[in-house]
Amino acid sequence: MALSTYLLYDHVFLFLFIFHLHAPPCFAAAGGTWKLLLENTGISPMHMQLLPTDRVMMYDRPDFGTSKILLPKDKCDPNLKDCSAHSVEYDVATNSIRPLMLHTDTWCSSGALMPQGHLIQTGGFGKGAKYVRSYKSCDTCDWEEIPNGLIEDRWYATNHILPDGHQIIIGGRGKFNYEFYPKKSPAEKTYEMPFLAETKDPNENNLYPFTFLNPDGNLLIFANNHGILYDYLKEKVIKTYPTMPGGHPRNYPSTGSATLLPLKMKGGYVGDVDVVICGGAPKASYYNALKGKFDEGLDTCGRIKVSDPDPKWVMETMPMARVMGDMINLPNGHVLMINGAKNGVAGWDMGRNPVLHPVIYRPDNKFGTRFEVQNPSTIPRMYHSTAIVLKDGRVLVAGSNPHEKYVYNKNALHPTELRLESFSPSYLDHNAEVLRPEIMLPKNNFAMHYGKPMVIQFDVPSPVDPKMISVTMLAPPFNTHSFSMHQRLLVLDTGDSTKAVGKNSYTVDAMAPPSGNVAPPGNYLVHVVHKEIPSQGIWVKIQ
Repeated sequence: MALSTYLLYDHVFLFLFIFHLHAPPCFAAAGGTWKLLLENTGISPMHMQLLPTDRVMMYDRPDFGTSKILLPKDKCDPNLKDCSAHSVEYDVATNSIRPLMLHTDTWCSSGALMPQGHLIQTGGFGKGAKYVRSYKSCDTCDWEEIPNGLIEDRWYATNHILPDGHQIIIGGRGKFNYEFYPKKSPAEKTYEMPFLAETKDPNENNLYPFTFLNPDGNLLIFANNHGILYDYLKEKVIKTYPTMPGGHPRNYPSTGSATLLPLKMKGGYVGDVDVVICGGAPKASYYNALKGKFDEGLDTCGRIKVSDPDPKWVMETMPMARVMGDMINLPNGHVLMINGAKNGVAGWDMGRNPVLHPVIYRPDNKFGTRFEVQNPSTIPRMYHSTAIVLKDGRVLVAGSNPHEKYVYNKNALHPTELRLESFSPSYLDHNAEVLRPEIMLPKNNFAMHYGKPMVIQFDVPSPVDPKMISVTMLAPPFNTHSFSMHQRLLVLDTGDSTKAVGKNSYTVDAMAPPSGNVAPPGNYLVHVVHKEIPSQGIWVKIQ
């Protein structure tokens, strides 16, 4: 063989060797299906919350312009320029909407589902910034709006339910403090949080701070590019976490997304506590977007085991860059990444190149094999889009209005989006029916008590491997601006309790969480999961 041929082989071998060392991780292609539910929701939901009635609260802001759904005649406020609604309640069972009345500006506000089952929504813009709004779902219910319910203006703040059932409301534009709702006394004050001032840069990037309740009762708070463990009762930083490698901002308006990974219970204790933060935009992206240069978003995720004595970030590479995406905990313990754009940042007309493919993140898979690209939607979901998981495991996807007002012109770049669709992960495929559990007992709205077992009876069409059964408990979050507030999924301790009690019928004993530190009081969806296929959920209320 000629020397030149040997040299050619050597070069090919060297190229393949280098490519093997530096090649990106492999990403599996999976599935998932999309369905258009409604052509017109009337509004473009920038805020969304699943309620224990299996209805969904959706709203945007009252001064977007004239929406595509009218208020009932008896609800029309004569002080308004029009009689269109800016809030609707979506009934999942009937696939229908009902318009609701909002008087005050809810632009970029926040909220959480209270233990009693009603939505408490806080802040907003202008005269709405100190308002608290309460909604209890029923056929004739409407918003109750409470002036001066907050001490400070709250715009781009974050809410979370605490172990005592109160909400903590953290930050907001120009607000480096927090407060509680409901108030325990008229003299109650706000509490300073210097961390919020320290993480503010020229483009802010510390708004809608990612906040999670740690099982020790303290709060995990991440803003800009690093986080803290914070004792909100003593106003004290317990631990400072390292800056995420790269130092890029991940919060609004650079707008990545974040979630607390499933908390696995064993013997009354919680195992590892992990947080994962994905996407966002590089430094200076907001400034560049203002000048018409739309930088490519970040394609990295940072994952940190906050329960470690000396926690370190582990960086992972997503299949594609994503800014303004949503991370949604699915009932089988996986995480769905959905919505968003490839370029730009959050803000009016500051995003480009919609990302239509969702991605499933499997946190228990080996490093490098955790991402699965899903089938794409045909609808861009840009700034002010939303997503939540429903009781049956579907993901409801809505919104997208990257403009200062409603823009219905189809020739516009990403016109205001009124369509409502659902994404069904592959666990809802027809061929998964033979593995799907169906919960027979207890019935819906079961009362669960801390530290007490709950016996679940379920049917499965095919034989069950007891080792492949788990029970999950999902807190329905408040979703806005790429962050799901109060989102948490628990994997309950079932020991070796799964047993057959009849043909295709089984029971499992699931131990309730030990305290409100692990699961704040309120309404949760409980699912039985068999070989990663979840049952339809049942509502439980823990107290």
